[in-house]
Amino acid sequence: MIKIATSIALFVCSFLAAQTQYEQGMTKALGLWQEGKITESTAIFERIASVEKDNWLPNYYIALMNSTTAIGMQDKDKMTAMVNKAQTALDIEIIKTPNNPELLVVQALIHTVWLVSDPMTNGVKLSPKIMELYEKAAKIAPENPRVVLSKAEFEIGGASFWGKDTKPMCDEIRRSIKLFENEKLATPFSPKWGRERVDELLKNCK
Repeated sequence: MIKIATSIALFVCSFLAAQTQYEQGMTKALGLWQEGKITESTAIFERIASVEKDNWLPNYYIALMNSTTAIGMQDKDKMTAMVNKAQTALDIEIIKTPNNPELLVVQALIHTVWLVSDPMTNGVKLSPKIMELYEKAAKIAPENPRVVLSKAEFEIGGASFWGKDTKPMCDEIRRSIKLFENEKLATPFSPKWGRERVDELLKNCK
């Protein structure tokens, strides 16, 4: 009995230590991202992902961080490297959970980076794919604030280009405010970004 109790105690302690290590790693990686240290943050997320193989969040953050940093980047080689890193990380998780709306949003963002980098070449090809991803995500999670916000922002870009009314999209952005306020996070590290983007976008809404 003593041996069994000791084994159980060691197992529990090792489990708690592993959880603490994960939490510390995620916190450090997110902190480095906030400091603009993308390479260092990515390296930590990659180490966590190699251990937490059933956890989609480390690869999600690699993809989100690298794709959002790459948008509008002038150095094409650096942009391409970051987008490829983002896509590689995202592919790992999309295979596991193809209907995860958070992953679908990031895939749309990755396509958007390519579109922005060369709109004349990629616009016609990628715009329908991006909208398809947002529409799929919206069907799966219509109350997800990042889905609502990201879809509306992309649609505003197209509407502005073609001279169409952006009011419906602006209304959706306003609707996302309440969704952000009511959002319940599944874990301390679940995606929660986007609220700060709402105010920025609403400045251009009539």
